[in-house]
Amino acid sequence: MKLLTLIISSLLTLSLNAHSQDYSFKIAKLKYNGGGDWYANKTSLPNLIEFCNQSLNMNINPEDDIVEVGSPEIYSYPFIYMTGHGNVVFSAQEAENLRNYLISGGFLHIDDNYGLDKFIRVEMKKVFPELDFIELPYNHPIYHQKFDFKEGLPKIHEHDNKPPQGFGIVYEGRLVCFYSYECDLGNGWEDQVIYNDPENVRQKALQMGANILSYACTNF
Repeated sequence: MKLLTLIISSLLTLSLNAHSQDYSFKIAKLKYNGGGDWYANKTSLPNLIEFCNQSLNMNINPEDDIVEVGSPEIYSYPFIYMTGHGNVVFSAQEAENLRNYLISGGFLHIDDNYGLDKFIRVEMKKVFPELDFIELPYNHPIYHQKFDFKEGLPKIHEHDNKPPQGFGIVYEGRLVCFYSYECDLGNGWEDQVIYNDPENVRQKALQMGANILSYACTNF
């Protein structure tokens, strides 16, 4: 019932906002408190959306939105992206709102932009105190959508010479949150001139991002 409510709410909201645009849905970046740079990687989502629309024939609104953790507007988006380097703080109300969103069918991709890890693990415990992040095996379907990643997440940027890892929070058998760590997917989605990443590296980042979005949209 909660999932049906989320879907209906999302469709009604998008219909009212898009009018004759005929986009299937929008995605949003999560705005949080604590002083961390939630707004990092401004060109990432527009580039990922364009890639998904072209390579997967998806129909995502090309303009991403911003949504606050505690806002009821979060239910308007089937997919939420979160990034940053620094501190994150969820209030009790925000944690409850995010939990209800996720168990109702929403999906959260947390993308560590280096420095987020020690904060986000604490805050997600407020959201799911009974659950822990688990490392997803390389055979998990999120790595094998249209694009095949036999060794899990691609390494986009080096920081501490650690391998990239993909973690998840699984609620009642469903992956509700995917956490990309030591990977920097969002940097790889940015305009090429920002980091001057080789095109093959950017393509790997975009392909993995497309896999995450594709998985989220077919496993709610």
